[in-house]
Amino acid sequence: MQKMENTSTIATPDIPRVERLRLHDTVVEHLRKLIIEGVLSPGVKLNERELCETLGISRTPLREAFKVLAAEGLIEIAPNRGASVARMTEKEIREMFELMSALEAFSGELAAERMTPVELAEIKALHYAMLACRAQQDLPGYYARNQAIHDRINEAARNGALRQTYVAINRRLMALRFRSNFHADKWDRAIAEHEQMIDALEKHDGKRLGEILRKHLLAKRDAVLQIHAEPADNAPTN
Repeated sequence: MQKMENTSTIATPDIPRVERLRLHDTVVEHLRKLIIEGVLSPGVKLNERELCETLGISRTPLREAFKVLAAEGLIEIAPNRGASVARMTEKEIREMFELMSALEAFSGELAAERMTPVELAEIKALHYAMLACRAQQDLPGYYARNQAIHDRINEAARNGALRQTYVAINRRLMALRFRSNFHADKWDRAIAEHEQMIDALEKHDGKRLGEILRKHLLAKRDAVLQIHAEPADNAPTN
């Protein structure tokens, strides 16, 4: 009797593809962080060869990351000129922060009504961690927790359309929001405003929280515009 061959195939995970996607995400996150923290300054041309050597990657994942960051408005890609970190004009800064102040205020109004006790506890924990970073002069750590608080409030609003718009706009403003705390007095003012936010959340006072968030973002706008107007050699430090 002739033995029949088994021609069936067994599906196996596409491991190389998963690894490539993970690499792509890692490169995007790494470059985004460098832009946010000012390591890659606005207007700086991105040298592909140097970045590939620094990150230990080939040009393909780097260029894929460039496309993602360009779609987010963090970098600009010009034909025959390569990529550079995006630089916002004063008019763009004003308009973007005005829009973000409205988005944050609306998020606060909805979140005060819809936030669960567990979500509130998470925000309070982030706030205390943020205070610890301030005491240690850890600006990156402070900023990460600061942004996480704003993000949690937006998520607690439970509005998908608002969430999508918020994320897109906030990505363009992250680097500017990071720089808005370079002055110690502005840093401490932001902390005081965050304490007011938590108080409003605990009292489920959406109107008050919305107003606090609106003023909070407009204060950041003013801080950013002040830095934007200063010469590069006079840029403030902690």
